[in-house]
Amino acid sequence: MEKVRNFRELIVWQRAMELTKQSYKFSSTFPKEELFGLVSQIRRAAVSVAANIAEGQARNTTGEFRQFLGISRGSLAELETLVILAQQLGFLDDEKSHLLLGQAEEINKMIHGLLKSLPSPH
Repeated sequence: MEKVRNFRELIVWQRAMELTKQSYKFSSTFPKEELFGLVSQIRRAAVSVAANIAEGQARNTTGEFRQFLGISRGSLAELETLVILAQQLGFLDDEKSHLLLGQAEEINKMIHGLLKSLPSPH
């Protein structure tokens, strides 16, 4: 496997950025009273996925990268929960929520694969 020189080369980071943009776009239609509630939480969770992939890749050790990938997976789970809640509250239609959840699932699988490809911590 060729060494990645920059986090922007990681397909998983690119996909996480797409998920973030979709999250921003879809949450922009939520009721105004949700701006500092669900909208803010969805956006922060989505941003956290890509940001932690980037920060982890830029760190000095594989162990640190693994830690940040774990944080990204946690943010993905948070985002999925918030998307499901937004759907249940009627802020997101089925099509949009399924799109976001599908993207999150794909990214989760990619992070899992990336973790498996990294040298063992031992």
